[in-house]
Amino acid sequence: MLRWLIGGGREPQGLAEKSVQTLGEEQTQNPYTELLVLKGHHDIVRFLVPIDDYRFASAGDDGVVCLWNAQTGEKLFELHAHTQKITAIAAFPVAHACEEKCHMILTAGADRAVIVWDCDSGRQIHKVSCFHSTVKCLTVLQRLDVWLSGGSDLCVWNQKLDLLCKTSHLTDSDISAMIELPKNCVAAAVGKELIILRLKTSKDGTEWDVFEVKRLLDHQDNILSLISISDLTFATGSHVGELIVWDALDWTMQAYECNWDASLHVDPQQEIKLSHSQNKISIQHLASDEKCVFAAVGKGIYVYNLQMKRVIAFQRTAHDSTVLHITKVPNRQLISCSEDGSVRIWELREKQQLTAEPVPSGFFGIWGFGRATKQANNTAKKAPESTTVYSLDLTGDLIGHSSAVQLVVCRGIFSMKEMCLSSKKVEKYCSRLQLSYIAKIP
Repeated sequence: MLRWLIGGGREPQGLAEKSVQTLGEEQTQNPYTELLVLKGHHDIVRFLVPIDDYRFASAGDDGVVCLWNAQTGEKLFELHAHTQKITAIAAFPVAHACEEKCHMILTAGADRAVIVWDCDSGRQIHKVSCFHSTVKCLTVLQRLDVWLSGGSDLCVWNQKLDLLCKTSHLTDSDISAMIELPKNCVAAAVGKELIILRLKTSKDGTEWDVFEVKRLLDHQDNILSLISISDLTFATGSHVGELIVWDALDWTMQAYECNWDASLHVDPQQEIKLSHSQNKISIQHLASDEKCVFAAVGKGIYVYNLQMKRVIAFQRTAHDSTVLHITKVPNRQLISCSEDGSVRIWELREKQQLTAEPVPSGFFGIWGFGRATKQANNTAKKAPESTTVYSLDLTGDLIGHSSAVQLVVCRGIFSMKEMCLSSKKVEKYCSRLQLSYIAKIP
């Protein structure tokens, strides 16, 4: 009952949602506790970016960027320059030959501007406002000491915001996500297409070019998640539930999964119930530990093993509403957050299970006569085989948010929410957005 009150009075779910796991109030396996509630924004917070071991930045729809001390909760700087909501943010550490490493952050807004900030002084270093559309994503290529902006086209910039090169208009859709690939390549998600681009520079670094190498058209709907798994592989997830694992060197498809219920051998009656309730199958987010890909599919979480090329564990209804983000943390644990305002901790467990031995059938088999007895004796001589069975078990429920939790970032752990619950009445909400910092108990 307490869970539903603190959760902001969620609406009753359908029959399929009754399988959501719950924990008691003690939560003996939960290693986290809420330490601080940081108030600094006046609208939805959508981004949390670690800067170093003790600082992080938050940004969102109010157009404000806040820098925080993660250890004390102190607000270090409040950065004002964008006139509309923040649409992308990235940390950009810079190492100088004669100086210590300094930290910068890049922010892009719906005002079609990108700003470079100094995290140590809180001052604006550079600003550019020459974009034809909103920048949707920012990617830093530290090895080349450049950064990329993605919108209606892809632009390559140096630290001083000098435009080095750009692509022509790619498609009717904007670039929604980018990741770095080997051999100076970049993968860009544009609608349902995955475009591979390559950067080329002269020996003295004065001339740059970016050009399209290949287009991958295997997705049937828009790509919502694009992640790097390792130096050799990356993965994409789409609006209709397609997971594709790609080779990062030749961009060939290594694995494909889209029918999640069929891969779990769901019985026909369950499939009928799910189809009638129109259960969402959209992949909102992907995470990986190089051995498995963790997919937020609708309200569920699925663990896809890259070597076996199949789902090994799952929680079909991990939350009461759509899972928005998954973060992998050490000790085989995951942290997920959802539109229902919950943040939950899961542990991937494995155990050895003996395979069932064949049982003699028939009348004579019962009394030990005939051929069935010989078969049983032969079976008994064989050592029972064991198989590894995996499960995704709930170990913690971080209660405190009253509306959609957009993101969880592991540095200790930072989590954010849309608005906070009033301390006086459950039905009323505070007008200020809260940012909760959650740290692990030593």
